[in-house]
Amino acid sequence: MKASFPWRRFALAILLVFVAGCAPDRSGVYQGYIEGEFVYLASPLGGALVHLAVARGDQVQAGQLVFELEHAAESAAVHEAENNLATAQAQIQDLVKGLRPTEIQALESQLAGAQAALKMTAAELARREELHGQNVVSKEELDQARNQRDASQSDVDRITADLATARLGGRTDAIVAAQGNVDAQKAQLERVKWSLDQKQQFAPTNAIVQDTLFRQGEWVAAGGPVLVLLPPGNLKTRFFVPETQLGQIKIGAPIDVTIDGNTNVTPATISYVSTQPEFTPPVLYNEENRAKLVFMVEARFAPADAANLHPGQPVDVKLRP
Repeated sequence: MKASFPWRRFALAILLVFVAGCAPDRSGVYQGYIEGEFVYLASPLGGALVHLAVARGDQVQAGQLVFELEHAAESAAVHEAENNLATAQAQIQDLVKGLRPTEIQALESQLAGAQAALKMTAAELARREELHGQNVVSKEELDQARNQRDASQSDVDRITADLATARLGGRTDAIVAAQGNVDAQKAQLERVKWSLDQKQQFAPTNAIVQDTLFRQGEWVAAGGPVLVLLPPGNLKTRFFVPETQLGQIKIGAPIDVTIDGNTNVTPATISYVSTQPEFTPPVLYNEENRAKLVFMVEARFAPADAANLHPGQPVDVKLRP
């Protein structure tokens, strides 16, 4: 334990030197650096990278194609789903329309024949009833004529009902089931179209291609980032303010940022103030040591002002009066 004590004192000294380096000078200028919030663009589905449309350092516009994965299986699935939907829609149309016109005409012809037969058997029954009253025909012949008339009437009733059903179309429950199948096929088509669409990825916003993580022909796992994008609006500056001056920092306040090697001043707006001190030495918070506490502050640039900035650049930050 005694041998490690000097190392702890040495580490503490390094922390104190670092804090002193982050402290402002007498002119009220704070030290910091440019930070970028990167966008890692990926596809939720895996596949071989068949087309990489951009290179590192390129400027891309929102909606521009940036990469494409192989999609033969997804294209085939879309074609199959479209055929299945067309079949389901044809089935429900057939149910709603009922039988074809030629089938309706056939039933109408059968009905006309049955009605003619009924007319004949009814006339025969009337004739035999008259003859039976004159004791010319027997009761058995009369009953036979009546049975033939009843059979003809049954044929007329049956064909009439068949014709009415044919004109109505399918049953309600069959139509509802067919409509459910159409809806299911539509949902399936939407799913496979979504899968096909995910094999092509487009820039979500104007940005710089910070890096490309795969080469054309390589296999990309599902969810694996292929590109790293940096939109100008995602650039910000981080700087450090002592605890004693933290009360001057207000979210939304404007600041002036100067880049090393450039005398131009870039405006920014404070967007975040850390709730915890940074680089705090492991000592008690007495009055002397409290002056060594610093808090991280972030400020964002307008996209147009951030166009020429790069992550990692050291900056000097000055609060406006």
